Amino acid sequence: MKPEQMKAKTFEVDDFFPPSPRKKDWTIGLMKVVSFLVIFMAGAVLGLSVSARFTRYFTSQTDLFFPRTIYTANCEESSSLSIKSFVSPDHLMHRMNDDELFWRASMVPKMEEFPFERTPKVAFLFMTRGPLPFARLWDRFFEGHEGLYSVYVHTIPDYKLNVVNSSAFYGRQIPSEEVSWGSISLVDAEKRLLANALLDFNNERFVLLSESCIPIFDFPTVYEYLTNSAHSFVDSYDEDSWRGRGRYNRRMAPAIKLSQWRKGSEWFELNRQLAVSIIADSKYYSLFRKHCRPSCYPDEHYIPTFLNMFHGALNANRSVTWVDWSRGGPHPARFGRANITAEFIRTIRNNGTICSYNSKPTSICYLFARKFAPSALEPLLNISSSVMNF
Repeated sequence: MKPEQMKAKTFEVDDFFPPSPRKKDWTIGLMKVVSFLVIFMAGAVLGLSVSARFTRYFTSQTDLFFPRTIYTANCEESSSLSIKSFVSPDHLMHRMNDDELFWRASMVPKMEEFPFERTPKVAFLFMTRGPLPFARLWDRFFEGHEGLYSVYVHTIPDYKLNVVNSSAFYGRQIPSEEVSWGSISLVDAEKRLLANALLDFNNERFVLLSESCIPIFDFPTVYEYLTNSAHSFVDSYDEDSWRGRGRYNRRMAPAIKLSQWRKGSEWFELNRQLAVSIIADSKYYSLFRKHCRPSCYPDEHYIPTFLNMFHGALNANRSVTWVDWSRGGPHPARFGRANITAEFIRTIRNNGTICSYNSKPTSICYLFARKFAPSALEPLLNISSSVMNF
């Protein structure tokens, strides 16, 4: 062999120690075992995954028909399910805007009989910008007559009444908006109060009051007077002056004619039928919003005109809230501590006026009175039991 050939020769271990047949068979066997284990583990993982999917599927389907856990709910106490919460809401706060509220409140059942025991209530609607200085007097008036009345309070937005938990006014504020004197916003507030009160199907009569109003008779007298009346009590008269017909805007014609135009006090009392009719109206309200301004005072004309046009036979054409305009001016007389005597209250209760009640004459024409200053509270509390019987 040549030296060049010897240099190119490469030696491997196997050239000197060739593998035995036993070692080769052992290596091949080990590779088969590893391959088998890999295939087995892959199959096991795949099988467990499929099994879990089928188990969850069949378990969920089985639970639809044969549930392992049975959940129960107390339908009587659940406010979202009970008829009680629908016909007489416990909480007055909600997120409805005016359009949604009026639509909801205008719903009238077609069935004549109620599927629950209905006790007619009187809804007292208070419109105020701030505190209620006569809350203590009203609480004394309401005391012992729970279930026969409801209270609703419209204030300026975000105002919180400061009353004790036992007061009839506690938790009775409704979602409110800003109100400007002499504007359509007063009518909006009135309709807002009516609509919120209409959500309680037990409310049958609705009386609008201010923070300066007081009751001059006891609750049983007021309740019987209103719930037994065949008429509502809203001032509605034709005044041929600049303060009456002079406020009419001819752009309201032909929907509202001058001959139909009426004026009256905003402090109304309505039955449920008329309350629903008023909050459901958009046609005539829109005309007032558009044309009754400025110096028109829609709160003195909208409801009196609307009732005159469509429900005149159901209205007594008088208010049950006494007020003194004898001093003249844009606002009525106001009475404070110095004015409050037993004789003064008796004079309001029986002032010689004869009016009609259910088509018969009566001397009881007023149930409430205004306008009283906060300083009148203490003397009124002192004489309430002896003069007003509460």
